Amino acid sequence: MADIDERALDEVVTFTSDLIRIDTTNRGGGDCQERPAAEYAAGQLAGAGLEPTLLERSKGRTNVVARIEGTDPSADALLVHGHLDVVPAQADEWSVHPFSGEIRDGVVWGRGAVDMKNMDAMILAVVRAWARLGVRPRRDLVIAFTADEEASAEDGSGFLADQHAGLFEGCTEGISESGAFTFHDGGGREIYPIAAGERGTGWLKLTARGRAGHGSKVNHENAVTRLAAAITRIGEHEWPLRLTPTVRASLTELAALYGIDADLDDIDGLLTKLGPAGQLVEPTVRNSANPTMLDAGYKVNVIPGEAVAYVDGRYLPGGEDEFRTTLDRLTGPDVDWEFHHREVALQAPVDSLTYAQMRAAVEEFAPEGHVVPYCMSGGTDAKQFSRLGITGYGFAPLKLPEGFDYQALFHGVDERVPVEALHFGVHVLDRFLRNA
Repeated sequence: MADIDERALDEVVTFTSDLIRIDTTNRGGGDCQERPAAEYAAGQLAGAGLEPTLLERSKGRTNVVARIEGTDPSADALLVHGHLDVVPAQADEWSVHPFSGEIRDGVVWGRGAVDMKNMDAMILAVVRAWARLGVRPRRDLVIAFTADEEASAEDGSGFLADQHAGLFEGCTEGISESGAFTFHDGGGREIYPIAAGERGTGWLKLTARGRAGHGSKVNHENAVTRLAAAITRIGEHEWPLRLTPTVRASLTELAALYGIDADLDDIDGLLTKLGPAGQLVEPTVRNSANPTMLDAGYKVNVIPGEAVAYVDGRYLPGGEDEFRTTLDRLTGPDVDWEFHHREVALQAPVDSLTYAQMRAAVEEFAPEGHVVPYCMSGGTDAKQFSRLGITGYGFAPLKLPEGFDYQALFHGVDERVPVEALHFGVHVLDRFLRNA
């Protein structure tokens, strides 16, 4: 079977740059327009002989879905998805304009270069190459480009899962962002973590109520004081260790890689022994809750009757009950809390054939690398697609040079991706999707 062609390697760079230049900033609250990027992606899919469908819940919040028929009609279908929106970027903080899509010194610059217009471009490049080469995958592939992942997903994957489930008929597994990238451990090893789980999302709104009054008077029912005490307790709380099967597998494989004892009774000690590689696991051995926003008062000499805070909470698979109980205790009797946004935690098997095929595809093009499973500390559209019974993996392959801090560039300044990383991604994605 013919390998990917040179044109695909050129197109993935062009597509990444073009998509970056389409400003799809998602500021939340519905303030985003993905339609121009959706039309661009749909046009590329149509050029590969596919029949993409454009779908909107809200005007301009456009999603694209297309199906590629496989050669084995008895096989389960595979969902391949990427989001089109990006987080905001302050141009004056960047070395280049964040929506320039500039290609400089073998690197593509701009917001979305790693999160995740690079993967969108890889998918388009592979699909178009297949059309030229006459390639068909074994199983049906459903290609989906979504809106609104960087906010609530209500206009994106949530809308698709709830209102257009028929488009995903037969899909049992899916792949998307945040996996199969190079992690350099500083000691010469290249690790390729493939995501097989996500912590759940628990964004919280805390409301403290008290007695409004003059700022010069004694007030033991001060809403600001009550709120401050609650968020201090939350911010300082030490969450207990909890090992999920994915994290357990990750620690076991990393320990074997470094030739150390996988002492799962001393997780903090094991993480220390793993050195920089422990960073891949550290955020996912506990639940977490970080206060992020405060809103109270309107004048310095007026004690408000209400104060509000927001907390970014995350919980492990099986950890939501503990999370809720702990928040009840930490907020106390004078502060109410509710979910501002809530999504499930996910877990995927690491002994599946699909995981083995992902591992094999990476190892074919990075034989010096070490593939390990890991759990994402955050979340993706896989949460919404899980409502359809789709098991999600993070698999957006990139081979990155040492010193390139991939994870720091997510939502960071000077987001960028090397051209060679995109080429590697196309090769690996092509090989995996043919054989999946």
